[in-house]
Amino acid sequence: MSVLHPPKPDSSLNVALSIVVPVYKEAGNIRPFLARSEAVMARMGISYEIIFALDPSPDDTEAVILKEIDRNPAVKLILFSRRFGQPAATMAGILNCTGEKCVVIDVDLQDQPELIEQLYKKMAEGYEVVYAMRSSRQGETLIKKAVSYFGYSVINRLSDVQIPRNTGDFRIMSRRVIEELRRLSETHGFLRGMVAFVGFKQAAVLYSRDARLTGSGNYNRLIGSLRIGINGLVGFSSRPLQLMSMGGFMVAAISFAIGLWYVIQKLMGIDLTPGLPTTVLVVSFFSGVQLLALGVVGEYIGRIYDETKRRPMYIVDRKVNFSDLVDQSSSSLK
Repeated sequence: MSVLHPPKPDSSLNVALSIVVPVYKEAGNIRPFLARSEAVMARMGISYEIIFALDPSPDDTEAVILKEIDRNPAVKLILFSRRFGQPAATMAGILNCTGEKCVVIDVDLQDQPELIEQLYKKMAEGYEVVYAMRSSRQGETLIKKAVSYFGYSVINRLSDVQIPRNTGDFRIMSRRVIEELRRLSETHGFLRGMVAFVGFKQAAVLYSRDARLTGSGNYNRLIGSLRIGINGLVGFSSRPLQLMSMGGFMVAAISFAIGLWYVIQKLMGIDLTPGLPTTVLVVSFFSGVQLLALGVVGEYIGRIYDETKRRPMYIVDRKVNFSDLVDQSSSSLK
């Protein structure tokens, strides 16, 4: 079996820049985002398309986008059959865009649309990817910052690819990178890791991240960051399994040494009276090590299970204002 992503969209429209925006329950941010983005595009003087990749929302997000499509023909919509999550929505927008270059940006205006022009100009220096690197994070708690710092440290120490610190999905990519992403068969949609895996010449642009314009984030900041970190680590490295093997060997060696020492003391006639606290401590320690090892193995088994099912990353309900009228899901079986 092989996974087939949507075919390359018709590029005959000669769109210079595609802006991919994953959205869910963001009705209040659509118009402010478009106002600022359209002003940037008018200043740059290039052809563009803005693709909203929408998980079905209980608010008026879809209705607001449809009204904006009537106003501006450059605005497009991909609506999914159910909520597949931000990573899947982002990949759907990327794989269905027609631009020579593609920008991924959130709609909540934490990432400023005005920075797109700087990313675009930086790319003209010969880069295939230019990512926005945060110099500060307004509106984020100390715990969130600590988790992000620790997560990037672990991933970059253990992963086979280097993911730049303090970066999100906000970046610009060339058509060459987009087509390489199309060839990858992963269904997890961890864009930062996938772009790092693809490689090519990449650069960073520093910026200060703003607080959200309206509303609140639609995912748990702590749990969401942990999931992203685990996803990046499991998806791009097998070293945690190697570390578990090494750790198991070391713990076994220590246990053997302790047992040997008890035997020696017994042969020497020393009266051994190990207490309950020692027993509880040893049992708890080894139980924790075993559960940790099983958890790591379980993450890899779960990833293997998901990939072997070959389910599509997303399923499109309908596409609005696209030249191709056939709805495409992310993959199909062959």
